[in-house]
Amino acid sequence: MGAARKTRHGKMAVEKQQWFVRLIAQGVSNRRACRIVGINRRTGTRWRLGRTIHNKAGEPVHYPPVSLAQPKQRHPRYLSLAERTMIADLHRAGVGVCAIAEELGRAASTVSRELRRNADQGRYLPATAERLTVERQSRPRTRRVARDEQLCAVVTELLGKRWSPEQVAHELPVRFPDQPERHLCTESIYQAIYDPRTDLTRPAKRRRRRRRRRVQGLERRGRLTAMTMIADRPTEVADRVQVGHWEGDCIMGAGNRSAIGTLVERVTRFLILVHIPTRRPNAEALRDGVVDALGALPAHLRRTLTWDQGKELALHQEITARTGTQVYFCDAHSPWQRGSNENMNGLLRDYFPKGTDLEHISPEELQRVADEINDRPRKKLGWARPAELVTDSAAKTA
Repeated sequence: MGAARKTRHGKMAVEKQQWFVRLIAQGVSNRRACRIVGINRRTGTRWRLGRTIHNKAGEPVHYPPVSLAQPKQRHPRYLSLAERTMIADLHRAGVGVCAIAEELGRAASTVSRELRRNADQGRYLPATAERLTVERQSRPRTRRVARDEQLCAVVTELLGKRWSPEQVAHELPVRFPDQPERHLCTESIYQAIYDPRTDLTRPAKRRRRRRRRRVQGLERRGRLTAMTMIADRPTEVADRVQVGHWEGDCIMGAGNRSAIGTLVERVTRFLILVHIPTRRPNAEALRDGVVDALGALPAHLRRTLTWDQGKELALHQEITARTGTQVYFCDAHSPWQRGSNENMNGLLRDYFPKGTDLEHISPEELQRVADEINDRPRKKLGWARPAELVTDSAAKTA
């Protein structure tokens, strides 16, 4: 590596450029900065604004303006140039690795690895060690997902089903039980998704906007009467120790002119989507849909239903009479009292973004979405799947 070029005034050109840029940043005029640094005004103007020249082929070549890049702050866990200088001095004096580590307050393995990795032809030079370290840090590495086609295919498949990176990370040891080299952590999957060098993609997540007052578009008929409030709900419902207790709500379509009913079981997080076929959905349509959904379940899986105080459930007494499911109502403006359902409604916006006309969503499509969500492993359930838990509960009851 040759020596850096110096100007006739003794200072290196790079040092003069940095000096000039610092003066300009402090508000010094171009003429005065050039005079202080000792350069021609045309040179200072070229450094400050950049320039465009034409090469021998007549093609324009642009040189950007000179900028003073601030050195990136290095994390304290990495050795600094001052520490490397001390290592070099002590090592040259014959001091042992353990003694050097004690002097620096570092682990002996850190000093040993530094001397082994960054020595140049048997000699340890601090400036050379610093350069080699910087080169290694800037060298782009190929991610494991990009190197392993089979691993990439599995991750892409699960992300395509709208699994979260955490769910994917937990599933990989299940898919590759004896191949730890194919196990990834959640952060590795997130980084691979946002790395432009990889082909890993997933469906666009919903983009949260500022909170707006929710206006239900269901046609109201009658008033909510004979409500049983959530405070009167049995304790086993709140404790989530018994299967068969549901939370319900509706997600609205474009212009609040269409809707889908959502039912979530509190213990297993099992999802049922209720098809509401009418163009202007009303309490009767929702009643029929909920009755059909709950009526298809065994008795131990339809004990209670908790809803908000929306008038779309004005016919709740008929739901109880037909299915035997006791309906309870949350306190006003308290969506957290049915938090599992609220969370699920947010997940469903991945499939049915706001502004979608839900009238044209077929029952078969709703069932496909529900099956896909119920097949996801859930961290809250110890990475079990809702569909498996519901099946197991039915087998135990039988």
